[in-house]
Amino acid sequence: MRWLRRLAGAVEAQLEAERERIALWLPVALGAGIAGWFALPARVHWIGLLLLLAGGMLTGLLAGWQRRTGRILVIGCGVAALGVLLVWGRALWVAEPVLAYPVTTTFSALVESVEPLPARGQVRLILRPRGRADLPPRVRVTLRGEQDAGIAPGEYAGIRARLMPPPVASLPGGYDFAQRAWFDRIGAVGTALGEVVRAPGAGRAGQPLRARLSAHIHDRVAGSPGGIAAALVTGDRGAISDADAEAMRRSGLAHLLSISGLHVTAVVGFAMFFAMRLFGLSRRLALAGFVLPLAAAAGALAGAGYTWLAGAEVPTLRSLIAALLVLAAFLLGREAITLRLVAAGALIVLVWRPESLAGPSFQLSFAAVTAIIALHESRWMRAFLARRDEGLPLRWARGLAGLLITGLVVEVALAPIALFHFHKAGLYGALANVVAIPLTTFVVMPAEALALLFDAVGLGAPFWWIAEQALRGLIWLAHGVADAPGAVAALPVFPRWGFALAILGGLWMLLWATRWRWAGAVPLLVGVAVLVAQPRPDLLVTGDGRHIAAAIPSGGYALLRDRAGDYIRDMMAEAAGTDAPLAALSDLDHVECNPDFCRWRQGRESASYVILAARGRDRIEGRDMAAACAAADVVISDRWLPRECAARWLTVDRDSLAESGGLALYLGERPEAVAALRAGDEHPWRRPSQVSGNDEAVPKAALAP
Repeated sequence: MRWLRRLAGAVEAQLEAERERIALWLPVALGAGIAGWFALPARVHWIGLLLLLAGGMLTGLLAGWQRRTGRILVIGCGVAALGVLLVWGRALWVAEPVLAYPVTTTFSALVESVEPLPARGQVRLILRPRGRADLPPRVRVTLRGEQDAGIAPGEYAGIRARLMPPPVASLPGGYDFAQRAWFDRIGAVGTALGEVVRAPGAGRAGQPLRARLSAHIHDRVAGSPGGIAAALVTGDRGAISDADAEAMRRSGLAHLLSISGLHVTAVVGFAMFFAMRLFGLSRRLALAGFVLPLAAAAGALAGAGYTWLAGAEVPTLRSLIAALLVLAAFLLGREAITLRLVAAGALIVLVWRPESLAGPSFQLSFAAVTAIIALHESRWMRAFLARRDEGLPLRWARGLAGLLITGLVVEVALAPIALFHFHKAGLYGALANVVAIPLTTFVVMPAEALALLFDAVGLGAPFWWIAEQALRGLIWLAHGVADAPGAVAALPVFPRWGFALAILGGLWMLLWATRWRWAGAVPLLVGVAVLVAQPRPDLLVTGDGRHIAAAIPSGGYALLRDRAGDYIRDMMAEAAGTDAPLAALSDLDHVECNPDFCRWRQGRESASYVILAARGRDRIEGRDMAAACAAADVVISDRWLPRECAARWLTVDRDSLAESGGLALYLGERPEAVAALRAGDEHPWRRPSQVSGNDEAVPKAALAP
């Protein structure tokens, strides 16, 4: 036991040396509890986690409240338990009925919000059906551009639509819209059919300010540059083409399209700058010391107005909270940009919206800010950037090198998160951001602000021209970086436990200040090694069974249905961890296809499996399929297969896919199937209360009151 006492003493001494940093782990503990609730599937597991955390609190009390180790155990486990209860309660609080199965129906609804998507020729509506207890209280419907006719929030409309339940992830590791929709209280999604019937006098009140401002910007700057210009002001990204949006993602510049810390900071900073110059003209205010408080108030008002104008989305609100904390620190005479600020902002956001932890937006933004501040708090970075008596060229070179180092550190910090959520990460983002961030902050946003200001007297055209040319340069930069060789690293599904290790190791290195921070390199490297060593799936099957991607000997993947759209192709490529175009299975020499089935051998040199995949729509009798199924190791169909069809290892059809969701098959010596849906999952969006949506249609004349 002597070694145990020595170890406890060493840990206690280390914690004493890090006492100023211990509070930074409060949001980590809260987030760990929230993450545990998302990761564990059933109520019994959540209760077990709470009991385990209660045991940790008791252990801390036994260790002694007077010891830092004991206090950390009690407070840390208590905060983690609070995180479990917080997100669990939030999931129950937002509970609304969900549509049970796809229906086509006609209904009257209040238009809650309108989101134009000009680049796709669509408009997305959030509707609240009226007089239809068989429909969810909130649905999302997409219209074609010609169906819109200037529909505005607050009016009533009669709509015929094809509705379906919010879709779950089609493949393991894919985007689970059902989870997002649950917390947004959206119970069905769909597409409008035919004409939208509007109430008499609809549209007289006009579009809200945000929509009018977006339309004004689109009139001044066309195409994707106008879409980016609108995104910077109102958060409306609907006019950015898919090709340009993908280039921004691949080049590491997509964060510029989401109003967050960079944009809010620029608005608050410019507002404070001009306010200080204006209030400084008053000798009375200057001598009384009111200039800084008034400028801070002006910056806060500007930030709040910008947040409201941009739709008050979670990333924007999160950035506003951080900006207000910085302003408060300035007024109190405290150092503003610190990790304590980041921890306070994270705590506020997690208490307010605990479900945001599971989204990439929260993880990416807080990881980036934490990495930047931790880097610039380090001794060697402070020494490198310290002011010196040197010439202007060397000073500029030092500043540029600091910006490049910061970008590289941020890219490294964000890479595991990007690979976990999107299965790809840009490798040249640091270089691209060295140009893009100053261009956006000091050219595009000021030019837009001046253009909107001078448009009031009809003199904004020169500023719009400057903004448009800068935005075209930004798009050119994005495409140039995205198309460069090796610009994107694509990897398959990142196991959750490996991702957790990488995040824990990264936080350990960023939040501690003494030498033991480097111990975090061990879990970080293990997590990265798990990612790099993760094998690519041999077969991918979507949740509806219609689309299959198979690994081919050349190293790429081929699709069973070669007419699949871009969305399916992108989803398959992400899950497979490839950036190469997908081929067609029927074009490969080793694949035999007829109108009903394709048959081929799949696997590695050590193990080869016969795959039989259905692709036709005609009915085939079970006795005619029995022999072919018995000769195959894996049979896959998007329809119900007869009992006579049984493969040697795995038979996949509509019944089995309803339970498992999409599949990733690894065909080694010991074949393995990974499912998108977990058995026994009891999260509320997996087992919601349901409504049928099958009420009889009513005449169109009675739809819109």
